Amino acid sequence: MNEAPDILLVDDDRDIHKLVALRLRAAGYSVVAADSGEQALAMFDAARPRLVITDLKMGGMDGMALFEAIQRRAPTLPVIVLTAHGTIPDAVEATKQGVFGFIPKPFDGKALLEQAERALRFSATHAPLGSDQEEWRSGIVGVGPVLRELLDRARLVAVTDASVFVAGASGTGKELLARAIHRASPRSAKPFVAINCAAIPEHLLESELFGHRKGAFTGAAYEHQGLFQAAEGGTIFLDEIGDMPILLQSKLLRVLQERQVRPVGATQDVPVDVRVISASHRDIELGLTEGWFREDLFYRLNVVALQLPPLAGRREDIPVLASHFLRDVAERYGKNVTTLAPEAIELLVAAPWPGNIRQLQNVIEQAVALSTSRIIPAALIQSALRSEPAGWTSLDEARRDFERDYLVRLLRLTQGSVAKAAHLAQRNRTEFYRLLERHELDPKLFKNSPST
Repeated sequence: MNEAPDILLVDDDRDIHKLVALRLRAAGYSVVAADSGEQALAMFDAARPRLVITDLKMGGMDGMALFEAIQRRAPTLPVIVLTAHGTIPDAVEATKQGVFGFIPKPFDGKALLEQAERALRFSATHAPLGSDQEEWRSGIVGVGPVLRELLDRARLVAVTDASVFVAGASGTGKELLARAIHRASPRSAKPFVAINCAAIPEHLLESELFGHRKGAFTGAAYEHQGLFQAAEGGTIFLDEIGDMPILLQSKLLRVLQERQVRPVGATQDVPVDVRVISASHRDIELGLTEGWFREDLFYRLNVVALQLPPLAGRREDIPVLASHFLRDVAERYGKNVTTLAPEAIELLVAAPWPGNIRQLQNVIEQAVALSTSRIIPAALIQSALRSEPAGWTSLDEARRDFERDYLVRLLRLTQGSVAKAAHLAQRNRTEFYRLLERHELDPKLFKNSPST
């Protein structure tokens, strides 16, 4: 399928299925159909329609479970529920939970088309990642569902003035995401100012953030405007906020509450109008428990939380990222290197990537620098991977990586049979589907795959 369909239709009643699809196609809509919630979810990840119409009562995954799964992936995508007359109260409750609308069965053809038209109009005006709106996420490369969902959420929060906290391991692209949010915001014409709180000595960090007056301390030979004032009207990005000293955290909290700063050595406050985005690779919630991070400050910073996944959690994006870095490095080095050998791409996709995107970029740069041909062979990638420092991942990341690799091996062994895989894992099917959903794994992709 080259283009995303307009509508994904889900119903386990074949007669209703055909009738609804016929009406929608006659009205000019492109429709793909699924006869179960599980099949619909797999098709949704592959095709990303603009509207989902689903029956409420189905065997296995019902309409509400499907709605909840879709909402996690695409919060703004409209879902319409088809419901038998006796389940209208359930449908009303579903609407309260965020379902776009419901249509009773037997349905009225005119009402169906009116609802679909209204939902698709909503989808067109609220789609975060429309093809004409890609410039805002410049530099963020990837096509997988994990990244798409993250960017959907980032685009939604960008138009507000809410403080955003970006969590993620080192090298996952936290500053890139912060810049993207700024570009998509009403503040985009104003400055974006970034500071790494871990890179500046403690005794200088307050001056860098809030400024100082001449003579405020030894060496203050001139008046200095802090970064909050430099970002006036725009966005300030406080990277590695988890490394900010506890005393300075209380001063930052005051700035966020009162929207004014007091430069070091000054007696008067200066009003500031900035949007704050913060980030850390450290576990801030652990910091709340251990006392090295203020709880009241965290809640001010963490109005909206975005979690950047590790590169190993979005392996489908590795070939695209590698090609992007290859083109960039080859152009900078003036080398005629145009592509990676298939075996080289396989090595990249299978690698553990403790250093995340930054490590991938380094591996590609080394391979391009040493390449003597247009195509980078697997041997160069293998050599570059071996020369990279191994690094350590957190226990949570190691558990997540093991769980995903375990599920992949099971699906390969059973050639995508969820029933067999769940049996081998000693889990019921519902729980196993949740595990697959957590790791964005589609069993259909493993049909007829080699079992070794």
